[in-house]
Order: sequence, then C-alpha cells, then structure tokens
Amino acid sequence: MNQKYLISIIGPTAIGKTALSIALAKHFNTEIISADSRQFYKELQIGTAAPNSEELTAAPHHFIHHKSVLEDYNVGAFEKDALHTLENLFQEHNVVVMAGGSGLYIDAVTKGLDYFPQVAPEIRKALNQELATHGLEYLQDKLKTSDPTSFDTIALDNPHRVIRALEISIGSGHPYSSFLNKDKLQRRFKTITIGLTADREVIYSRINKRVDNMMQQGLLEEVKNLQHLQYLNALHTVGYSELFKFLNGEWTLDFAISEIKKNTRRYAKRQLTWFGKQTDTTWFDYQTPLEKILKTITQQIL
Repeated sequence: MNQKYLISIIGPTAIGKTALSIALAKHFNTEIISADSRQFYKELQIGTAAPNSEELTAAPHHFIHHKSVLEDYNVGAFEKDALHTLENLFQEHNVVVMAGGSGLYIDAVTKGLDYFPQVAPEIRKALNQELATHGLEYLQDKLKTSDPTSFDTIALDNPHRVIRALEISIGSGHPYSSFLNKDKLQRRFKTITIGLTADREVIYSRINKRVDNMMQQGLLEEVKNLQHLQYLNALHTVGYSELFKFLNGEWTLDFAISEIKKNTRRYAKRQLTWFGKQTDTTWFDYQTPLEKILKTITQQIL
C-alpha cells in the first residue's frame, strides 16, 4: 500500500478520544500523535487530562509532556515537528493515529497553517501584561479597533487567540486577518477524520465528573506548585487560571471549581463549533462499538 493514512480523532473534551485512539493504534499496530496543545507540557499532568502511565504504555505516543512551560512552543513549531514525526512513522506504518481537541493544531497537521511573519517576543510579553493588568475586555477592544475582521471571527473569550491576533497586527503593521486563507502545501498522506460526540447534557455531565476526579487526583497541589509561574502563557488555561485565583485569595475554592466546570463547558462548546465546520468528518456517538468505526475506516482505506 503506497498511500499513507492519518486517522484523526476529533471531538469535545472528555468525550473519549484517548480511549478510541489507543484502540485504533492497537488494531493497526501503529503509533499515536497528540494534537492537544495543553498536553505538551510536562508540568501539566492532571489538569490537562493527558493519558496516564497505563495508557501511554498501551500504545506509543508522541507530543505528550515533551515540553516545559518555560519553553516557547507554538502551533507553527508543532506543525513542523509533527510533519517530521509523521514522515518517520510512515516509513514503518501505513496508518498513524492522531487525537486531540485543539482544532488549530489539528488543522496545522492535516491542512497546513497560514503564514505569519516573525514578530518581536516583547510584543506578546507586553500584551500578557496588559491582560493581567486590564483584563481580556481591554484587549478585545484593542483588537476591534486594529482588526475588525478578526474581532468578528476569532474566539474572543480565548485570550490566546486575542493576543495572537494582536501581536501579529502590532508586529507586522498589517491586520492578522490579512494573512489568512493563503495557498498551502499539499500533504503526502490522506486524512480520515473520525468525530466523537454526544448530547450536550451528556458532554457537560462528563466534564463535571472529570473536573471532580481531577481535584481528587491532586489538581490543587499541582497548581500550587506552579503558582510562581502563573504569568506564563502556557498557564493561562482552564483549570489553572481559576485555581490561581483561589490561591491568590480572589475566589473561594468551591467557586473556583465551579468556574473550571463552567469554562470547560464553554471550551467544549467552542470545540463543537469549530469541528462542526469540518465537512469531511464521519461522526459517531461516543458509545458506538469499535467494530462499526473500524468498518468505516477500512472502507476508506481499501
């Protein structure tokens, strides 16, 4: 078989992507690439719901806890690293599995990124400081003034996206939106995208249960050990930001936990919106038997 296939598993957080990716990797005797940007960092063990030690030994994984929060790592670097890893894996395997909930990172591998110019790192540092001092709404207003198109299209409640759009606009002197949707290089592999979903109430219930389990596993202690680094971009993420507010005396613990659940549900809603725009995805209920999913995949491979 000369054609190479990447099976990309997408869906909202807590839906079961890890379990399915391992089952598929075992079936095809292959390896897994993670496209979850929160799981890259080795300091973020519990709060990112990364595969546990048993799951990591069940099938070879790549891009799990391979970076430190102290390192500057972005979607452009991930695209380059992931494609290099895939090139090596496809020398031994005709099929590779990718799983993750970070839509931009998945698209970077399967479709390619838009090109953006290099900008001075001091711009992002200054924007992060403005976020800490003035809040997200202040940055949203700046974006609305400098790039109305991006203001109308990006996820405004995601500080990473707002800061990224602003730093490109400021650093290049051109709107972030002006660099989007240019021609991209074709991939040497075919992507088969499998989506897992469920009724909204089921997704939210699974999220709430996962957050409770994380707290029982020691998430608060994990966040406490990172409190001195809370200014880092990698730690401006759900599960950590809320507990920093508790540790800083701004919120009660119960309120922080309720905010983690609420913000994770919002994140899942954004994921569903992003993935819902994909036209080449075959969707399955999260309880669909493996045999039925395999039948769909093998039909596309054959």
